[in-house]
Amino acid sequence: MIRVIKANKSFNGVKVLDNVSTEFDAGKTNLVIGRSGSGKTVLLKLIVGLLEVDSGEIWYDKVRFDALEFKKRKAIRMEIGMLFQGSALFDSMTVEENVMFKLNMFTGMSQSEKRKRVDFCLQRVDIRDANKMLPSELSGGMRKRVAIARAIVLNPRYLFCDEPNSGLDPETAILIDKLIKDITEEFKMTTVVNTHDMNSVMEIGEKVIYISGGQKYWEGTSTEILKSDCQPLNDFIFASNLARKLKS
Repeated sequence: MIRVIKANKSFNGVKVLDNVSTEFDAGKTNLVIGRSGSGKTVLLKLIVGLLEVDSGEIWYDKVRFDALEFKKRKAIRMEIGMLFQGSALFDSMTVEENVMFKLNMFTGMSQSEKRKRVDFCLQRVDIRDANKMLPSELSGGMRKRVAIARAIVLNPRYLFCDEPNSGLDPETAILIDKLIKDITEEFKMTTVVNTHDMNSVMEIGEKVIYISGGQKYWEGTSTEILKSDCQPLNDFIFASNLARKLKS
């Protein structure tokens, strides 16, 4: 379980997260939803240590992560997989080299062992016969799949996804959602997904947290969300559904 306790973060005197507390359930897909600029990505970066809290606490099970020195965070960071919004693949590396990157950095595996692990992860995300291709030769959906393969190559306990469906067509977005849900269950990971896509909420959101203006307004399940009496959340749902209808 990951716990966030009274997390605060400001930039240049502007408060971006205001006293946010929540828990992310182990072995489930936990979705953080909200409009662009609501503080979702900042919260995710605080949890993984890419940013530091101004005040508050970040816990991974019984370990207070934010209180650890930089070097002592390595053990937890090795258990974290990260899927960035733009996939963040290395343009000059092949698909195989991208997925193998963490294995080269953090393991003493032989080259044949690394290739075997890379092949397994690529096959798991349904990428085949693309090991020697460059990211520029892949579709947007394929790049997301390769990025997921890289994120799970060290068999992490925690998976963080920042807007995984950004830039994808609706059909591909559904496939990526299903893949994230399936690998969460298969590898028994604790998955945290930042999104503003209500389709993702209804399809894979086992726990949902709504943030607006840096504050947490609501949390619950995807079945409870449509019965919420939280007006800011209801406004967000209405706006999201209206935007989707206008696009269709």
